[in-house]
This record gives sequence, C-alpha cells and structure tokens, in this order.
Amino acid sequence: MNTVLLENVSKSFGRIQAVQELNVNVPPGCIYGFLGPNGAGKTTTIRMIMNIIRPDTGKISLFGNGTAKNTKSRIGYMPEERGLYRKMTVAKVLAYFAAIKGVPENQLTLRVKEWLKRIELDNWANKKVEELSRGMHQKLQFAVTVVNDPDLLILDEPFSGLDPVNQDLLKDIIMQMKNQGKTVVFSTHVMHEAEKLCDFIVLINKGKLVVNGTLEQIRSQWKSHAVYAKLEGDTGFLDSLPMVKAVNSKENRLEIELDENADPQQLLKALVEKVNVQNFEIKALSLHEIFVKLVGTNNAQDS
Repeated sequence: MNTVLLENVSKSFGRIQAVQELNVNVPPGCIYGFLGPNGAGKTTTIRMIMNIIRPDTGKISLFGNGTAKNTKSRIGYMPEERGLYRKMTVAKVLAYFAAIKGVPENQLTLRVKEWLKRIELDNWANKKVEELSRGMHQKLQFAVTVVNDPDLLILDEPFSGLDPVNQDLLKDIIMQMKNQGKTVVFSTHVMHEAEKLCDFIVLINKGKLVVNGTLEQIRSQWKSHAVYAKLEGDTGFLDSLPMVKAVNSKENRLEIELDENADPQQLLKALVEKVNVQNFEIKALSLHEIFVKLVGTNNAQDS
C-alpha cells in the first residue's frame, strides 16, 4: 500500500499549467523529496494532496484509498506560509494545536514539554510567539505539525530561514521519525538538502515530472566526466593530456574534468606511467549538477 499516490494529476490556473499529468508513488516509512525551482509546481502539488485545492484531472489517494479529509488525524502538514497566534505564549499555542489535533487532555502538558525540549524552546515556553525570531517561530511551527504524532508528515520548504544548526536539529528529528516508521514528504528547491535526507526524489520543472526515483537510480542515468585523484609527483603534464579538459585543486586532491567522450580508464593509465597514484575516484554527479543538465542553469536555485 502506498502512503501517497498521485495518478495523472493536472492543475491549471487560467492559462498557466501548474501541474501536468503527475504520477508519484510514495511508499510507507520513507522520506520523499519534491524538488524543483521556485514556481515548479511543488506547493500546488502539496496543496492538492492536502485537499486545499482540487486537481482538474487525475486522482490522489492517501493510505490506500483515503483522502486528506478523511485521514486528517494521521497527517501533519506544515505549509510554506507559517501562521501561529502571535499574542499567545509558546507553550499555550502548542497545547492549543495539540488539543484540536486530538492529543488527550491528560497527555497535553507532558507532550508540550517534550516537544519544546526537542526543538530547544523550553526556555521560551512563557514568551509570546511574537517575541520569537524567525527561526524559533519556524521550529515552533514544526512542533505544531508533529505534536499529535502523525503517520504522514507533509512539509513545504521546512528548512527555509533556519540557520545551519537548527536545520540539522530538524533534520535529525525528521530522520528519527522516519526510523519510527513515519512517512515524510517535503518540498525544497535546495538540492543538497534532499541529497542528504531523501530515500526517493521527484524532480519537477514547469509542472512536469522530469525525473523520479532513488538518488542512485537517478545518478546511474548520467555519466560523470570528472575524477578525483591524489597523486604523488610532478603533475604539470596533466593539462597536456588529450582527454583532460581542466584541472582544479580540491583540498588535498585534484579534480580532473574530462572531455565528454573520454574514458576515465585512459586517464588512469596515463597517470600510472608518470606519477604515483594514491587515490583515483570517479566523481559522482550531485543533484544540483544533474538538475542543471536537465533543466538548465537559469532554473538551478541551489545554495
């Protein structure tokens, strides 16, 4: 049974085709990334999954045959537009949302304390929401999303506005929840976030599915034209080799870019004849590099 299933889903707004015949299967217990540049159709897709807007054509089902409407108690949704009651205290706003999401009254106090500690806001429990920084506000929004222990998390750009330390904090919590059997769907336009977290990736551009699968499956479709090498000896000859396009130093090794039709083994043979090769590794393409190849530099919004 798929946790989320999209079958030939399309959505238009006037003349703008936001999503075109999108097919996605999200299995249970995984982290599934919806990737693409701003305006690619990620948020529209998430809103359709959540039944906030309806697709023009196609079918969306959750947990087998359900919808967001009849399975809402099992879903935690964090929208791109954050919204919490600014005049309430941090603890009270979390308790309020926990209550309306069905957390039993006798568990509220403990659940609120646990989550404020996990997101490192326990010292801010009695402060008003309006006193929080943007990053603190976002962590509280995340806690509101997961306080009822949902089976499915749907997170729209969950890391935007967070510093690296708090990004890592939320990523660790997301990984813990995945390890507990939860399913996580999140959207981002930052490729390296997905590269570290996701079991599956769907790449969307201009409303269309560009590529879908595991990172390994996606990478296997693209041949790398670069190698990393750690060499001992005079490497001045590298630029003169016919298969070498460019040579760059990266930390304590060299990144050697090859011509498109070059065989890395030809380079290795040439190196062995002239220097001591301590390490030789074909460079795996990053998601960012694959995305640039697929949709062009202008759409690559990675940072």
